[in-house]
Amino acid sequence: MGSLALPSWLGKAVATEQLVTTLDVAVKKQLADAGLEAARSSGASYCDVRIGRYLRQFVMTREDKVQNVVNTESTGVGVRVIADGAWGFAATNGLTTDAVAAAARRATAIAKANARVQAEPVRLAPAPAYGEVSWRTPIKRNAMEVPLKDKVDLLLSVNAAALNAGASFVNSTLFLVNEQKYFASTDGSYIDQDVHRIWAPMTVTAVDKASGKFRTRDGLSAPMGLGYEYLDGDPAQKFVSPNGVVNYGHSYDMLEDAVAAAKQAQEKLKAPSVKPGRYDLVLDPSHTWLTIHESVGHPLELDRVLGYEANYAGTSFATLDKRESGFRYGSDQVTIFADKTQPGSLGAVGYDDEGVKCKRWDLIRDGILVDYQAIRDQAHILGKTESDGCCYADSWSSVQFQRMPNVSLAPGRSKLSVADMIKDVENGIYIIGDGSFSIDQQRYNAQFGGQLFYEIKNGRITGMLEDVAYQIRTPEFWNACVAVCDESDYRLGGSFFDGKGQPGQVSAVSHGASTARFNGINVINTARSLG
Repeated sequence: MGSLALPSWLGKAVATEQLVTTLDVAVKKQLADAGLEAARSSGASYCDVRIGRYLRQFVMTREDKVQNVVNTESTGVGVRVIADGAWGFAATNGLTTDAVAAAARRATAIAKANARVQAEPVRLAPAPAYGEVSWRTPIKRNAMEVPLKDKVDLLLSVNAAALNAGASFVNSTLFLVNEQKYFASTDGSYIDQDVHRIWAPMTVTAVDKASGKFRTRDGLSAPMGLGYEYLDGDPAQKFVSPNGVVNYGHSYDMLEDAVAAAKQAQEKLKAPSVKPGRYDLVLDPSHTWLTIHESVGHPLELDRVLGYEANYAGTSFATLDKRESGFRYGSDQVTIFADKTQPGSLGAVGYDDEGVKCKRWDLIRDGILVDYQAIRDQAHILGKTESDGCCYADSWSSVQFQRMPNVSLAPGRSKLSVADMIKDVENGIYIIGDGSFSIDQQRYNAQFGGQLFYEIKNGRITGMLEDVAYQIRTPEFWNACVAVCDESDYRLGGSFFDGKGQPGQVSAVSHGASTARFNGINVINTARSLG
């Protein structure tokens, strides 16, 4: 007889009622002070204490059935120190001053052992003492407080709507996360944060029973740093493409999307297969986020650039000498910025996991590579005097390290709508939604699919295509960007479970863009002939 084994980072299963409780701030400060004092007294020159309570709820359905409901909690304390110029880390799930103090002493002992084999001491960029501060995701409705029945009813009604619209199969899910994080350091900061995220993915499948052929269309929702209000379906947050496809911004109408997905999955069954060749691509933000993530976000992580990190698709072609030489990463239409403060984004927090206040900064400006993503012990490598505030750990029991902030393509400066962009395309493909992808170990050569593909001929969308994927070399692709729509079209996409590191950690990160045009991109046909 089998049982569901939860990944260790999810924590322990709990009752739904436990997802709306919190730890007292005064108790957290007492625990943190015990760790800081123990670290100082045992010889640490620096210490930070992270008290984390990580709450998650997953609701999974298929057609008229609830497949699973998972409620988990993981609570504990991680202590990181510098002693004799080296890092040490230890963690405990004991929420007592004695347990936290013991973890601090253990972290200090580990640091001193590490110092004996470390080539040079840690150089930590300064961080201000913020005192006692707090930050909350500005939600209107805590998703954890919404009755489970309401969530199940929503998903089952979404499934029914898709089936009634002609779908053969449908899966729909709610992923809800609340991270309650308290950070304290010997720098003099005590930071209390309450972070919320939500995602409502679905997959709708249509089957041609005569041939056995099937096609799917995934939901066009984006995971967001919002509360349950994200599912209100605010009409003001709908983005309608020139051919009537509805996409979404900071509010999602899941029922509407389910019906559209069912109809479009059936349409895909009849769509002609693409003819390979060079096309001008018009890429919707629901698609472009993944291309940004893989070809800009990851290769500009400083640890990959330096070769310190090679898990999950390797290091990076964008080496430090390229910044020094003014490397042209893209055309002058391309400005890509990092921002941990974007409202509604998955990465939005007030302070990162080493107590640095978050900010916005440019990575690529007018096509030129100008910066990377760095944390406190990396800043000096770039000649910076402060961290970029992009350090994160997925659990109290994981050591924090450099993680991608929200990385986004800036909107075009001139007024330009999607319809106006398409009018100038003679031979192109309009791509909506993300799909499968692959990328090499230097983040240089890649291939991307999507959800919906529409042929553009002489400035008009003529019909749906199938079996489309495009191939890129990263700098050639971004240099082929000839136009970006204005800020009225700007939307966020993102990854709810982005992996990095060994042992692996997951983080959530958004990528914003307006619709953008890329000329002369190589498109291949992904269909296979069997037998």
